[in-house]
Amino acid sequence: MISVLKNIKTKLDEKYGDNENYHSLTTILPYFKPYTGRTFLALGLAIPIGALDAVIALSLKPYMDIVMLDKQMQSPWYIPILIIVFTTIQGVLNYLATYMNDWVGGRVTNDLKIDLYEKLMHQTAGFFDKQTSGKILKAYNNDADKSCSGLLTNMKTCISRLFSSISLTAVLFYNSWQLAIIAVFVLTCAMIPLMKIKSTIKNVYNKSEGENAKVLTTYNEAFAGHKIISAYNLYNIKKKQFEKLIDTVFGLRMKITQHVGWLSPMMHIIVSVGIGAVIGLGSYLIVKGKLSAGQFVSFITALIMLYTPIKGLGNNAKGMTTCLCAMERVVAKLDKKPGIKDKKDAVEFPEFNNSITFEDIKFSYVKEKPVLKGISFTVKKGETVALVGNSGGGKTTIVNLLPRFYNLKDGSIKIDGVSINNIKLNSLRNNIAIVFQDNFLFEGTIKENIMFGNLKASDEQLKMAIKNSYLEDFIASLPDGLNTQIGERGVLLSGGQKQRIGIARAFLKDAPILILDEATSALDNQAEHIVQQAIDNLMKDRTVFVIAHRLSTIQNANRIAVINNGYLSELGTHEELLNIPNGEYKKLYDMQFS
Repeated sequence: MISVLKNIKTKLDEKYGDNENYHSLTTILPYFKPYTGRTFLALGLAIPIGALDAVIALSLKPYMDIVMLDKQMQSPWYIPILIIVFTTIQGVLNYLATYMNDWVGGRVTNDLKIDLYEKLMHQTAGFFDKQTSGKILKAYNNDADKSCSGLLTNMKTCISRLFSSISLTAVLFYNSWQLAIIAVFVLTCAMIPLMKIKSTIKNVYNKSEGENAKVLTTYNEAFAGHKIISAYNLYNIKKKQFEKLIDTVFGLRMKITQHVGWLSPMMHIIVSVGIGAVIGLGSYLIVKGKLSAGQFVSFITALIMLYTPIKGLGNNAKGMTTCLCAMERVVAKLDKKPGIKDKKDAVEFPEFNNSITFEDIKFSYVKEKPVLKGISFTVKKGETVALVGNSGGGKTTIVNLLPRFYNLKDGSIKIDGVSINNIKLNSLRNNIAIVFQDNFLFEGTIKENIMFGNLKASDEQLKMAIKNSYLEDFIASLPDGLNTQIGERGVLLSGGQKQRIGIARAFLKDAPILILDEATSALDNQAEHIVQQAIDNLMKDRTVFVIAHRLSTIQNANRIAVINNGYLSELGTHEELLNIPNGEYKKLYDMQFS
């Protein structure tokens, strides 16, 4: 059986492999596998729900012929009871199907979101450089909701209507094959325009989703930038920008309506033509004695029940298109390979006994706009190297290449002779600790944010990290101590407090390589003094890369590298560089201390 199914899938792959819808479905459907039983139950219940539609229409024939025309009360007394019973059964089944549909759809959506979130976390820094928060929310969260839940809901609706149509069509032919042919012909005509609806609105819909992502981004900016908006009185200009964006979204929405809105009215017209034709021919057949009144009423009832959903297919087609377009975008995210991944023969981080070597490093974020233009230098184990120079010269880019936030293609960075491209990514990053200028803190407690450095750290290790980061007095002053909630991005803390929590996190990681990227540049003198003491503790017995604009903080570095316009212009100790006539470092120093 399994081999038969595999053969069927292979043939389908060969025939429809390039079809977007087929590829989307074959990617999403495996997510339903853990819930196969419940999925089939949810969809299977749609069969009797649809098929029971024929009961009412079918029961009207004997009721009309015996009661309404012959004025008899013998046999049809049970018909109203049967209608109530079958309608009740249909209602109960509909509830169960809806519950199972929502349960399975919710579970599958959760599984899909987890995979998408994992994909998102493994994207490169270059990916995030080009994205907005709104696009991320739409692509990795909202589309997952629309695709999975929407798929199951639409499948349930399609199955229910399919079996409803089959059972009602059987009632039509049972009562009059002549009228049934007309009804089926009209039904076919009504279905034809739906075939091309997806391709018609796909581009407009995707563009609309892009603009909706900008709306989310604008809301996020209002949240994160509310102080700037207030300080610079940007209320009016931001409001006008938002109004313009909303008008664009509205225009695209109306364009979708222009493409789809005509479907429902057209369906009404086609259906009315079918009903009119049936009434005309039916009247003729009744007069000729070829059709009873009961058969005619039963036929009309079945026809109206059959046509009623058809008249709303425009909106259903829009919903299905929304689901499929969202599914295609989700599948594109699932298919996306990580920009940086391990080689098949990747090795663990080496012992690191000697040095880190940068060999002819060339790098650019945008083609034909190089940021680094052939950087070469060596850092010995235990050495502290400071990177200084003008803004935009490439200092941060150098330290971002070491933990492989970006893929290095030209040149190489080697640790004890082993290229970082040949080291397993997790192993490499486990041995590098970083303290950024704007140290990111997660929503939660102080303890949780420090423990991210090493989730297995003991209480003693945590206590030492707090002590070495000069956080003891601050934490002791808080009513909840380490369990104090710090708010989103640590909004409830000062800059110095956030930096010291970041340093404590780096202490717990206890990595042999340390990167300090402008770790004190945003602090006042008092906060900088405390944070610098914590950093001095952190730097002990480690190989350190320091980026700093304040030259007073790096004078004790073993060596100082001056990076300007993508080149390594000078390299030496503080005293050596000051003795270079008209040297770049001397100019920077004189500028700050003149």
